[in-house]
Amino acid sequence: MSGKGSMGNVIAALASFFIPGLGQLLQGRLLIAIIHFVLAGALWFFLLGWIVHLWSIVDAARYKGA
Repeated sequence: MSGKGSMGNVIAALASFFIPGLGQLLQGRLLIAIIHFVLAGALWFFLLGWIVHLWSIVDAARYKGA
């Protein structure tokens, strides 16, 4: 995937909108995908999961590949 604003990043951001970490997984970033998914799931119990959920969307949208 190309840089910021590419169609791949838009798709990744949409995927992260539905499931935190899914966009990062689509981009091939397994470790950060697991972190987003677990952290969002754990924090939803304290009603703070939305913060990680938004972070996941923005991170997927702004990712610049190597």
